[in-house]
Parts: sequence; structure tokens; C-alpha cells
Amino acid sequence: MKALDTVISPLTAVFSVLAPESVIMLSKQALPPAETPPATEAESPRPALTLLDRDLSILAFNQRVLDWAQRAEVPLIERLRYLCIVSSNLDEFFEVRAAPHLIAASLGEAKGNETVASFERLAGIAHTLVDTQYALYNDELMPAFAQHGVHIISHGERNPAQRKWVHDYFEREVRPLLIPVGLDPSHPFPQVANKSLNFIVRLGGKDAFGRENPIAILKVPRVLPRLVRMPAKVSSGKTLFVALSSIVRAHLSSMFPGREVGDFSQFRVTRHSDLAVDEEDVKNLRTALRQGLEHRHYGQAVRLEVSASCAESLASFLLAQFNLPPQSLYRVHGPVNLARLTQLIDLLDEPQFKELRFAPYKASYPITLSPGQSFFDRLQRGDVLIHQPFESFDGVLAFLREAVLDPQVLAIKQTIYRTGADSVLMDLLREAVRRGKEVTVVVELKARFDEEANINWAEMLESIGAQVVYGVVGLKTHAKMLLVTRREGKRMQRYGHLSTGNYNPRTAALYTDISHLTADPLLTADMEAVFVHLASQSRLPKLNRMSLAPFDLHRNLVAQIDALGLAAEQGDATRIVAKMNALTDEALVHALVRAGQKGVKIDLIVRGACTLPAQVPGLTENIRVRSVIGRFLEHSRVFYFRNGQDESLYLSSADWMNRNMMRRIELSWPVTDPGLRQRLIDECLVAYLHDGKDAWDLGADGVYRRVQGDTHPGEEGASHRIEAHGAQAALMGRYASRGLGRVRN
Repeated sequence: MKALDTVISPLTAVFSVLAPESVIMLSKQALPPAETPPATEAESPRPALTLLDRDLSILAFNQRVLDWAQRAEVPLIERLRYLCIVSSNLDEFFEVRAAPHLIAASLGEAKGNETVASFERLAGIAHTLVDTQYALYNDELMPAFAQHGVHIISHGERNPAQRKWVHDYFEREVRPLLIPVGLDPSHPFPQVANKSLNFIVRLGGKDAFGRENPIAILKVPRVLPRLVRMPAKVSSGKTLFVALSSIVRAHLSSMFPGREVGDFSQFRVTRHSDLAVDEEDVKNLRTALRQGLEHRHYGQAVRLEVSASCAESLASFLLAQFNLPPQSLYRVHGPVNLARLTQLIDLLDEPQFKELRFAPYKASYPITLSPGQSFFDRLQRGDVLIHQPFESFDGVLAFLREAVLDPQVLAIKQTIYRTGADSVLMDLLREAVRRGKEVTVVVELKARFDEEANINWAEMLESIGAQVVYGVVGLKTHAKMLLVTRREGKRMQRYGHLSTGNYNPRTAALYTDISHLTADPLLTADMEAVFVHLASQSRLPKLNRMSLAPFDLHRNLVAQIDALGLAAEQGDATRIVAKMNALTDEALVHALVRAGQKGVKIDLIVRGACTLPAQVPGLTENIRVRSVIGRFLEHSRVFYFRNGQDESLYLSSADWMNRNMMRRIELSWPVTDPGLRQRLIDECLVAYLHDGKDAWDLGADGVYRRVQGDTHPGEEGASHRIEAHGAQAALMGRYASRGLGRVRN
């Protein structure tokens, strides 16, 4: 078998190199040093290990995403898309991660992970990131769009014909949905929904009853589009849009007849939205979640965004109303919700804007499959891997479709975490029930921000006779499994699909993931045992090949890392390469540090949050950490261990986070076929270790720096020709060429 450091080919260049650097320092509190042998007189003790801060690492990840929006060589619409992604990510950061720091600051906490200092530090970095976003939006992106005839036109820029059109639109589409609320003792401050658009207005004069109520609030319904395209008859040959906030702002005076409109500002409040339900104390989890969703939009306020020109008195009034400190106020030079500018991306769908997007990428049909070939026949000859999105998720759908239509298939079992509101996959499961097959679906109701869609799917499937279960009380079912049982002669044969990702066809075209199709009797028997465990909550039998969280996955990983450390101490050649979305579990971090200190060479490809400090002298010299941010969101989890000539490689649904190891149902399973294992090594590990384009390496100072060329020149396979290439671009080129001459097995 080829060594891990063999590079892939062919390679395709797409971008030139820029090298902005992150400025976020990721230090956390000092923790006890990793376990090491007692120091002898000849050696001094190692310094204490200081883990990196998880929340700072999340913000640093968003800086790396924002770098794509800052690159001049990236197509303009795609730059805007990355800007919107960062805004959406920041929304989720505040909704999920900010509240503990805010509460600690309000209580004056000085010790622990959440303190006054942690709140102020995160707020400072978030303010800088937001300021950078709006500067990019105003100074680069919007002027660049203007050069292509695309404008979001303000009230002051509109000519009389355009103002009349906007006025007519307002009267027809907007005014009927607006109800301004003047604040007084009988009209208290209204409930303002999470991330909704609102206006605060200072009014002069008196109301109809002769009273002074100087503050009014105007809530803008979410059903209204945030951008409206102006018709050609008033656009003078250009592509003009008007923002909903600008439409409302231009007509504020008409909403308050007889009153003088003084200072005003748009505003948006972000609320803590991590839905929490005490599963031990509810009789029906689905009902409890349904009720909880009704209140999610009105949780604790954690951030307030206002226009940059908002009067200090109005900003102070809003801060007091939402019980927020000054650091939670964000004055923005533009729309208070940049994430909603994804509408502009969708609206610019004419052919003349094609050049402003990435060149279309059409995923190839899985290269080891042939359209029309029976999956059951193919899997009897060996396992199949699908590397998404370079290969199409259509292969997975085709597998399920064949199972649904095949009269010999008697049962289908599947886990559902995220599928989206409109899912071909769920339609296939519904058809399977209609055809009389036994369908069991494990639906994770608590998939964050997908709770409502999952509840709806669960209710639909139950209503037509599918067996629907919700996993294990207190644990999220994050494992991705699809198991088909088929009668073949006098025996029952199982066929399975395992995935590092999810079952959402839309995100399958945007995320990198691995799908593994198999008829391996040991692996599919493990899948059957896990399904029975999830449905019955009976004791889990000893599995043949899988590791399952929260039972043995964490323990097995730590043991495997420690075993390599012992082998390295004895002089054996050892290697760990692990690719994942996040690394924050302290036990695994310390196990990796111990192994590195004993001589194990470790590379960690971690897309997002990472708390392990890399390349720190005396502590982690043998550990390198890199993050790859590309056109697609890195999502596959691949773990490689080598001791001498013995190699093992695992795929998993789990990141190396405490919640994944202790509070979720997660799977890890080995890939035993040598050819498939080498393919994963080449495509998921080696390609990313030699990425000279889209990778960021974590330095000993806790700062991520953009890679400029191959950073592993001393290793086998390193080549000058890879220096200007990214792993994803190389894989796109590889699969585009292979798709022309598909391998037939």
C-alpha cells in the first residue's frame, strides 16, 4: 500500500495566492500539563499546557470564511455569498454561545470560562469582525456590483418615477401589514422576535388624546421580502433593487399622521435560541418541543443591532429595554441583517451575471457505480464509497429508490437528523410505507434549528403507518445509517449505507462528506443492533466493528492514541492524521498531546473550533493543526492511525467534541478494503495536507495564517506543482475527468 504522504493527481489550478492573516489570539485559561513521565534530574518539567479558547476559535473560523469574501479573484456574487455566510454564522454564534458570557458579565464573574473579561474579549472581536464586514460591503462589494449595473438604490438616489413606484409598492404590499405601536402605560414595549426587522421612532407633538408618548415601535413582518427588484420601466437599463428597510423608512411619516417624526432607526435584536427541554420531566418529547418552539423567538436578548446614525438616546432606550450592556450594541453602516442579502444572490439569475458566479460544477455519478445497475448485485462484489459533492448524492437516493421499488425488500430502517422541509428522501420513505414495507425511522427532534421540520416529518410518517422513534432520552441521535433487509432465496440479506454527513440532498451538494455503501455482514449486523437499541433501549450487544458513543467511542479513541504513544516510545514509526469539523474534547486533546510528546507525528485537519495549541515548543512540536476553507464546506470525518506497517482508517459521524462523545449517539466504523482505504487517504487526508491554496495553519502563538504553497516539502509526494492548488479544486478536476470515463466494476 502506498504511504500516507502520496499526493493526488491530476491537479487543476483555480486561484492565485493572497495571504491575509487572522488577528484572533486563541488563548484560554491555563490547564494542568498533559500527563508525562516524571522528570529526571537531567530534564526539566514541561510547562503547563494552555488550551485555546473555543469561542475565540469559532470567531477565528469566521474570519477565515470572511477571507473568501475579501479575495479579489473570487467571483463577485460568491464574495457576497461568503459575506452572508459569515453573518449567518455570527447570528448562530450569538444565539447559541453568547448568553453564558453575557450572564457572567452581568453578575461580575471573575473566575471560570465565562467571565466579565471573556464577555468583553468576545464582544471586542465580534465588533471588529462586523466592522470589517460592513466596510467590505460598502467599500468594495457594492461599488463592484455598480460597475455591473446592479444597485441597491436608496431613497435619496431615487428619481421621481422610481419614488412613485416605491410609494405604490408600499401602499399595496407593505402598509396593510404594518401596525405602529405608540408606547404608553397601556401600550408597553411589544414583543420583538429574534432577528426580525423593526424601527424605533421618536415622535413630536401629541397623540389623538392629547398625550405625549414620544416613542413608537414599528415591527416589519417577516413575510415581506427584504429586497424588491424594480421593474425595467423605471430602471433606466440597470438592475435596480430597493431594500424593504428603505421602503419603510421613506414612508415613516405617513405611518404617524399628525405627529412629527424625529430621530428613528432600524434595529434588530438577537436572542438566545438554543432550545432546551428537560426530557426526564416530560411525557411527550414531540409535544414539549412543539411548545418550546413557540417561545424560541422570544428568548433572552444577547445582541442589539441599530443603524450607525441611531441617536444615542434611542440606542440607550433599546439597550435598557432589552437589559443589555453597551458592548452588546452594534452600530452598522447598512442593513441590520446582511444574511438576508442572499436574496440578491438568488435574484441575480440572468445569463449576464453568470460570470459573477463560480463556474458551474456538476457532480459526477459515483465513479464505481453504473446507472441502472442493481445496487444489490454491485454490493455483493464489494463496498462502494461516494465522495460528496465531487460525486453526486444521487447515488444514495438511487440506492434507497431501488430498495423502495424492489418487492424482495421487506424492511427499511433509517436515522433522520436534518433532511430539510422538502425532501425527496422522505417522499421515498413514504412510498415504501405505501408499498407495505416495514419502515422504521429514528427522527432526531432536537436537531438545532431543524426541530420544526423534523416534527412535521415525524407526524407525517406516523400518520401513514411508519414506526417512528426519537432515539434515547437525553441523547441526540447524530449517527447516519440506512439499513435495507432483503429476502434472497431462503435467507435475509442486509445492505447498509453509513455517512459522515446527513440525508439532506441540498446540503449534500454543498458539503464534503463520505457515503459508505456495504453488504458486509459484520458491519450491517452492527447497524441492525444499533437500530434495535435505539428503538427498544435494550442493552447494546458487543459490536463487531463499530464504536458507538456514548458507550465506547471516546474510550476507544483515547486508547488507540495512547497505544501509538507507547509504540513511539519504543522506536516504532507512528502517525495520526485526523480530519474533522471541531476538536474541543479535553480528554482527546490531552491524549493527542501525550502521544505527540512521546514522538507520534500528528496532523489535525480541523475546519472550525480547535482548542489544541499546535507547534508549541516543549509541548506540541509534533502536532500540526490546519483548517481548510474552500468552495464547499468541509464536513467529512476521517481518522487515520499507523503503527509501523499497520494502518487503520475510520469514518465517523462524530467530531471530537465532548457533546459528540458523551451526549450523542454517534458512530465510527473502519474501512477495511485496502483500495477504498487508500482512496480515502489520498483524497481526504493527503490532498489537504498538501493544500497550498485554501489552507490555514495554526501557529504556536494561537494565530491562523494563510498557507502560501506546500508546507510539507520534506515529505514523500511533496511537489512544487501543487503549491498553487487547493485540495477541493484538485478533487473537482479529478472527478470531472473520471466522470468522462466511469470505472465499471
